[in-house]
Amino acid sequence: MMPLPGREGAYRQPPPRRPGPPPTRAMPSRGDVPPPPPPAARRPRRRRFGPGKVLLTLLSVFVLFLAGVWVYLEFSINRVAALEDYEGRPAAGAGTNWLIVGSDSREGLTAEDEQRLVTGDVKAAGGGQRTDTMMIAHLPDNDTKPTLVSLPRDSEVAIPGHGTSKINAAFSIGGAPLLVKTVEQATGLRIDHYAEIGFGGFANIVDAIGGVDMCVDKEMHDTVTGITIPAGCQELDGAHALGFVRMRHSDATPRSDLDRVENQRKFIGALVSQISSPGTLLNPFDVFPLLGAAPDALTMDEGDHLHNLVALAWAMRGISSDGVLSTTVPVTSGSAEHWDKTKSKQLWEALRNDTVVPDSAIMT
Repeated sequence: MMPLPGREGAYRQPPPRRPGPPPTRAMPSRGDVPPPPPPAARRPRRRRFGPGKVLLTLLSVFVLFLAGVWVYLEFSINRVAALEDYEGRPAAGAGTNWLIVGSDSREGLTAEDEQRLVTGDVKAAGGGQRTDTMMIAHLPDNDTKPTLVSLPRDSEVAIPGHGTSKINAAFSIGGAPLLVKTVEQATGLRIDHYAEIGFGGFANIVDAIGGVDMCVDKEMHDTVTGITIPAGCQELDGAHALGFVRMRHSDATPRSDLDRVENQRKFIGALVSQISSPGTLLNPFDVFPLLGAAPDALTMDEGDHLHNLVALAWAMRGISSDGVLSTTVPVTSGSAEHWDKTKSKQLWEALRNDTVVPDSAIMT
């Protein structure tokens, strides 16, 4: 206590102290703060491939495989300049027209092949190259049926620049270009695509898919080649298939070339149906040999592409089920040499305009 002034020994109470702000704690410097402990080490997560990723991977591999096969076929198929522009060429009509040719080419055949296929050699055949099969396949733009028309090889027509002769002589004289021009002038149809197959290629394709199932009504024995095909349903290998589509010297083919072209259309229907079936397309033992045989077997026009050929095969798959109109150009008096002018004109006009072919113009 402090003494009061004027009074000895007296003291006064000191004034109370006002409370101040609370004392502040000194903040430690950054260097004084201990570092946080390191995170605990984690085990790496294992990447899991679920069913979806596996399926996507397999699908990608399959798509790449198909793309590779497509490119391989596109650039491996033989090409020829078959379609040419010229003065007086028929104008393009409705739909799409293919000229399908089976030639007697023996190119690439060994002596053993010629003996197995009973083709005879080139010298025995008289040299040169001829057509054993000629067909026009018409693919409509509307809902009318696709049409497959056989042109008998002995048909007498005007060959541009070479007078009148059998239609297969055009191929022998001027190859594919002259044959296409001859067919266009004789029918009035513009040919949009061209496909050709020789003896060996035809047999190889049949053998590649393990043969083709055919039902034969009557035993067929060719007195020239000696080939015999028994009656009944059976599987024809390449050699017997070639004999079937070429046979005309037999009791089973009394109309000769007219019966032969009918058998050709019947066999093509069975062949296309079998190739396009899941049993063939999903069987690697059929698909891979077929892919190996097709490029050497086929010849197409330079402007044709694989998708054109696929569209043709897809349209023709209905031959065996009446989904395709199958006929021969109408001829006179059952002879393969002369076309019936009136009926054949009706046929070509119907195809040119994508209209229904009259019954009177249909010949089997």
